[in-house]
Amino acid sequence: MENTKYDLIIIGAGPSGIFMAYELIKLNSKKKILMIEQGKKVEDRFCPIEKTGKCIKCKPLCHITNGFSGAGAFSDGKLSLYNEEDTEIHVGGNLHEYLGIENTKKLIDYTDSIYLEFGADPKIEGLEYKEEIKKIKDKAKEVDLTLYDVPVRHLGTEKAHELYGRLEQFLIDNGVEIMFNTVVEDLIVQNNVIKGVRTKPAKYVEDAEYTDLVDIYAETVVIGVGRKGAKWLSDMCARHNINSRAGIVDIGVRYELPDKFMADVNKYMYEAKFIGRVGPYKDKVRTFCQNPSGFVSTEVYDKNITLANGHSYKDRKSTNTNLALLCSHRFNYPFNEPIKYGRNVAENSNQLGNGNILVQRLGDIFNGKRTWEKELQTNSVVPTQKSAVAGDITYALGYRTMTNILEFIKALDKVIPGFAHPDNLLYSPEIKFYSNQVIIDNNFETSIKNLYSIGDGGGLTRGLMMASCSGVHLARIYNEK
Repeated sequence: MENTKYDLIIIGAGPSGIFMAYELIKLNSKKKILMIEQGKKVEDRFCPIEKTGKCIKCKPLCHITNGFSGAGAFSDGKLSLYNEEDTEIHVGGNLHEYLGIENTKKLIDYTDSIYLEFGADPKIEGLEYKEEIKKIKDKAKEVDLTLYDVPVRHLGTEKAHELYGRLEQFLIDNGVEIMFNTVVEDLIVQNNVIKGVRTKPAKYVEDAEYTDLVDIYAETVVIGVGRKGAKWLSDMCARHNINSRAGIVDIGVRYELPDKFMADVNKYMYEAKFIGRVGPYKDKVRTFCQNPSGFVSTEVYDKNITLANGHSYKDRKSTNTNLALLCSHRFNYPFNEPIKYGRNVAENSNQLGNGNILVQRLGDIFNGKRTWEKELQTNSVVPTQKSAVAGDITYALGYRTMTNILEFIKALDKVIPGFAHPDNLLYSPEIKFYSNQVIIDNNFETSIKNLYSIGDGGGLTRGLMMASCSGVHLARIYNEK
């Protein structure tokens, strides 16, 4: 155990880990770096649903959520930026609480320049139509909604693949060792100090009895597992007494409606971020991941939990816009397991869909009936996700969540006429899992010495840009050690 093989192990090859390794290379660090990823190389990742017409539950792990660049490779690749006049960072998590607003802006600029270097589109959406955006903001205020207009650089799903492929090759060419198809089964902790990780081949990910584990040692370990690893990280926190606090889980639907209703919003902002506390419960509901002319997708988590998501391409277009409508749930004593709650919602929904996501017409929900497949075939909004099963999402989503979402839709219809059209579609469930928030210090170090947490999985960030920024910042801290 004294013969440490690596200086640094990064768990997960998502944006946070990628950009940490990239920045260490640019800083001429001589550290020996190992990145461990349970999925495949980005060039080997593909979703067969395009050919099969349905989700086939890829084994051993879903290509959408696992592999180099994480779920970001199969998202539509939106990089959230900021307006010069902004005095707050409105999206992307809590990174600015550690760095301050101005330092966070500088970090976004630097990280954005890296994306540009590797092939991101120079065009920024949401800068040209300030007067038109202000009018939409004012209409939103009238119904107690807030619109955050955050400039966006859109990569596009297929272009994101290419960009991350170039980053992957850059890391390999510069000496970063990447172990693909490898699961971190456990952390090796002694006397509250991280010593390394315990691994096994990904093909045995669901084999709890597998014993041929391999220990890999390092002076420093960084956890950058993303939302896909939220449950794993929560388990690690419980097993090794890593300080954390109960977090939240965002539960909701993927909403699909014709581009014609969203034409102005799509043109002026590409992605609008509406937030409100409408209805009797005053819970926070928000729009997220808007995809003009996009496609609803599915993603599979551990134990075959299947969730809705969405993406859009640069070149291939549909006639529908899709976006998430998410309700934030935070639990108090005596129940403080938001991930478990979210998984139960997902499992119940999947059972109703025979292992698939459900889809339902909005008008049918308001009329108190399920949607049938034959009704979808004549619906004016044609679903872009063919594997979704027509049914009744209200059986699984929960009264409070459903009420919040429906009240939010009705409010937003007064801002965007047609948003509550009865033919619009709700896909269930869309759930954003975050670990019980890992407690870290200003250097992102956990309560375990030399164990660090970055990115979305530990609750520090949300989204590609901020996750990437967190990796850059930790690289600079680590390089000074």
